[in-house]
Amino acid sequence: MKKMIITASLLLCAALGQAQGASEYGSGLKVNINEDGSKYFRIITWGQFWAQHNSDKPLDANGNEQEDLTFSLRRVRMLLYAQINPDFLIVTHFGLNSLNADNMSPTGTKDNSQLFLHDAYVQYSLSKNHAMGGGLHYWNGISRLNSSSTLNMMTLDNERQTWANLGLSDQFGRSMGIFAKGTIDKFQYRVAINDAMTNNLEAATVPVNGGPAIYAGKRLLGSKEAGKTYSGYFEYNFLDTESNFLPYKVGTYLGSKKVFNIGAGFFLHPSGSVLADTNGKLVGEDVKIFGLDAFYDAPVGKKGGAVTAYALYQNNDYGKDYKFGTTYETGSMIYAHAGYLLPLAFKTKWQPYVSYTDRKIDAIDDNATQIGIGANMFMTGHHSKLSLEYSTLKYGSADAVNTVTLQAMIYL
Repeated sequence: MKKMIITASLLLCAALGQAQGASEYGSGLKVNINEDGSKYFRIITWGQFWAQHNSDKPLDANGNEQEDLTFSLRRVRMLLYAQINPDFLIVTHFGLNSLNADNMSPTGTKDNSQLFLHDAYVQYSLSKNHAMGGGLHYWNGISRLNSSSTLNMMTLDNERQTWANLGLSDQFGRSMGIFAKGTIDKFQYRVAINDAMTNNLEAATVPVNGGPAIYAGKRLLGSKEAGKTYSGYFEYNFLDTESNFLPYKVGTYLGSKKVFNIGAGFFLHPSGSVLADTNGKLVGEDVKIFGLDAFYDAPVGKKGGAVTAYALYQNNDYGKDYKFGTTYETGSMIYAHAGYLLPLAFKTKWQPYVSYTDRKIDAIDDNATQIGIGANMFMTGHHSKLSLEYSTLKYGSADAVNTVTLQAMIYL
C-alpha cells in the first residue's frame, strides 16, 4: 500500500550573510563594537514548525491507530559569532530538533528533547586565506551537501544520505575536534581530525555472530583503536570563488554569482564498525566514505533568469552488509538536482526544480530510488519564500512512500 504524507512548515530566520538574492536586508543583525566594524558580534536565529498529515501510519506499540495530523518543532536555533580582532573568531550555535508530543518533557528537562549545542568552536587565522580551529564544528568532508546550509537550499531539504555519519560518529552533523581550512587562488580545502562519538545511534546494538557490521567500534573496541575520525573536502572554483568564512555551503545563489565548482571529499573512521565472527570474537572494520561532486549556479540572459545544478557520486562503506534503518547502508549513491529561476519581470520569482537519488544497497541486494519535483516562490529572495515539493521514495521491495510538503520561510 502506498503512503501519502503532507507536511507544512514555517521557518522564521535571521541568518547568514552569504548571497541570498535580496540586498535590502544588508548584513542583518550585526552589532559593531568599534567604529570601523572590525570588532563585532552577530546573532542568527530561526525556528521551524511542521504540521504533518499521514493517513496511512502503522499501529502504535499498543496496537492502536495513530492520528493523521501531528505538530512538531523541526528546528529552533540560535547562532552567535564574534570577530574580536582580525585573527580570532568565536562561533556558538545551539537549539533543538524534532520536538513533538511524544518526546516532550513534563518539566522541560528531558535531555534528548531540549536544547543542545550544535556548534561551539574557536578559530585562529594563520594568514589572510588560511585558518585553523577547534571545538564542536561543522567543517565536514565528503561533499558540499555534507556541510549544507539549511537556509538557502534549492530543494526543500538536504538529501539525507549526504549527512553520511550524522549520529553515528558525531552530534547531529557536528564533530568534536580540530580543523584547518583555506584558499589557494581558486582552490579551497577543509580538513579535520575529530573524536568519534561513543554513545551513537547504535548505542544499544550488539553484533550477531556471523552477522552484519554495526557502527560501535569506539564503544566495543575502545578509544585507542577506534577513537578518531578523519575527513576532508577539496574543491576548485572555476568561476567566482565562494566564501568559506563559515562552514555552511550555499544551495542556490539565485543568479547573484556565477559559480562552477568540482569537489572531492572523504570520511575515514578506522575500526569504526564491528563484526562478530562465528565464535563471537569482535573484529573492527574501517568506515570509508568518499564523494565526488560538481556544482553550477549562474545567471541566464539579461532578464533575471538563473540555473542551478548539482551532481554527486558517493561511495559508502560502513562495513560488511551494514544497514541502519533506511538511512545508512554500505553501497553507493548517485544524486542530482537541477532548477531554473524563471526570468519574470516581477519582484516575485519562481524556481521549479527536480531531484533524483539512486542508492545501491549491499545488505538487501537491491536499490532505493527517490524522485522530487518542486518549486520555490521567492517574494524577497531566500528571505521570504514558499516551497512546495512532491517526492516519492521506493526502498527495495517495500511500498513507495509519497510525500507532499509545503514550507513557508522568512528570515531577516
